[in-house]
Amino acid sequence: MFSLPDLPYNYDALGKYISKDIMELHHNKHHQTYIDNLNKAVSDTPELQGKTIEELLTNLDSVPESVRTVVRNHGGGHYNHSHFWVWMSPDGGHEPSGRLADGLKEKYGSYQGFVDTFSAQALKVFGSGWAWLLPDLSITSSPNQDSPLMTGGPAPILGLDVWEHAYYLDYKSNRGDYVKAWWNVVNWPEVEKRFSE
Repeated sequence: MFSLPDLPYNYDALGKYISKDIMELHHNKHHQTYIDNLNKAVSDTPELQGKTIEELLTNLDSVPESVRTVVRNHGGGHYNHSHFWVWMSPDGGHEPSGRLADGLKEKYGSYQGFVDTFSAQALKVFGSGWAWLLPDLSITSSPNQDSPLMTGGPAPILGLDVWEHAYYLDYKSNRGDYVKAWWNVVNWPEVEKRFSE
């Protein structure tokens, strides 16, 4: 059975950028709901039991049709959010370093060029979804709780949740302000580690 991962920081640790109220709602309510629904689908489907979330999401075609949509949406929500919490830190922001910084500069002209391109991708997502940075430093997006894993792609090294529940209490309908603020909490050492791996 899947369980809610602990946050590596307190609910109020992201301060003025992402409030305690948002973090409590997002982690303790939304993420927990994804897990509860995923666990019910898996418990009702013996052939899925014992599989990792990555195994489920990379082989969606083998998931019985009766629970495939639940596994896609709620399993995707669990996978995406489990990484999202770690991609943020109260010590975040600044800029990446090392090979990752060099790669982003080469591909996008500068760190700011990368930020602008990624932010534009996040703002283009229609409705709910995610913006992603992939290991080859390309930028993509997906709707709902989909991720690159579901289409045979690699695990992202960074992702931004642009569902309204991620920011509405703080930023109302202004996704642009949320995206701008989020760069102040990006956990670049974690992203660098994933890039190196």
